[in-house]
Amino acid sequence: MTSRAQILAAARRLIDRDGWEKLTVRQLAAELGVGTTTLYHHVRSKQDLLLLLIREYADRVPLPDLPSDPRERIVVATAAIHDALAAWPWAAEILTADGFVVRVGDSALRLVEAIVEGAVAGGCTPAQAVYVFRSLWYYTVGEILVRARSAGRPPEDVRPVDRDDFFADLSTTRFPHLTSLGGEWVTLSARDTYLQGLRAFVDGLLARATSTTP
Repeated sequence: MTSRAQILAAARRLIDRDGWEKLTVRQLAAELGVGTTTLYHHVRSKQDLLLLLIREYADRVPLPDLPSDPRERIVVATAAIHDALAAWPWAAEILTADGFVVRVGDSALRLVEAIVEGAVAGGCTPAQAVYVFRSLWYYTVGEILVRARSAGRPPEDVRPVDRDDFFADLSTTRFPHLTSLGGEWVTLSARDTYLQGLRAFVDGLLARATSTTP
């Protein structure tokens, strides 16, 4: 007999080794030593398997203590989503499609609820609260994916740029600010400013939402 726990553990091993893009139900069945038809009794498709993995992971992530202040509640809940996905960046790629929230399970939805609740308590309408969540989600997932891909090996057809050569080929007349930064751009752009940006973003979103309709 093959249990769901065994299936998910084997899937995690394969993803850690080869990446989620190369995972197939047939490959997973071979890893478990069972037939593909047998495995389909437990998971309907690769997408179903990936969502099961994400739900299991979300269930194991401890929920933070949420502050009573609406703004801080939004910041803490969003940062918790960021930290969880930063540890599992491939999950962020799976969840990039709009409408994912109905499929991630109760544990992850509690953080989404906290963000929407915080936005409403901060003066937003329910529709504006969705806009706040969506904007923060795009910001968070984008930051995770850029950092994850920057940490990996660059594509073979992209030549790494030396720090001292950064912007060296640009015209100082047309791009005075970029050329003046030079190699400093590499250091500045590599800094982890997610939380600082998140707080500024939340302030701006709440201010805009309570003054106009998005």
